[in-house]
Amino acid sequence: ADKNCEKIHYITDNIYCCGAGVAADAEVTTQLVSSNMQLHALSTGRVPRVATVNRMLKQMLFRYQGHIGASIIIGGVDCRGPHLYSVHPHGSTDTLPFLALGSGASAAIAVLEDRFKPNMERAEAMQLLREAITAGITCDLGSGSNVDLRIITKEGSEYLRGFDSPGQKGQKLGSYRYKRGTTAVLTETITPLALEVVEEVVQPMDLE
Repeated sequence: ADKNCEKIHYITDNIYCCGAGVAADAEVTTQLVSSNMQLHALSTGRVPRVATVNRMLKQMLFRYQGHIGASIIIGGVDCRGPHLYSVHPHGSTDTLPFLALGSGASAAIAVLEDRFKPNMERAEAMQLLREAITAGITCDLGSGSNVDLRIITKEGSEYLRGFDSPGQKGQKLGSYRYKRGTTAVLTETITPLALEVVEEVVQPMDLE
């Protein structure tokens, strides 16, 4: 698995998803929903709504009863404004002002609950997300190593890949290789094994 894989998945031009859990399940599930939403838009002639994506995802995950190991956060802007949903692997959903899912969610939620406030400025919100995701990365070994942001407005969206990289490996300052003979061998004993062939069966292989 790649800890620097992209976890923000395209659904439509105004709706994106963040996936946690099994990366392959989240990738394929969001691709399927994205395809279905494009067909839905062509059929209705309307811009897809975030609530439609939420309903489609939760019905699909509920149908598989948790065998699709993907926890998904849906975010987007439609004709009714901005929306944020979370969909759990068994199909349950929530809608809250801020959300975090995955193995590092507890640390991220702690930062969000402490510092979130309504109607934040863009720069302030970006800094809060940077610190929340960094907390999730540093407090959990399975939460990736980089911070990616997707900013969605009614005018469009902006993707900030590699916005921060708090999980970069440091350089080794010393050498950890030791010369042969550094550790002394005090005793050496060689014990031969007495083996006896009890039965030997040769089975020819049919090559035709």
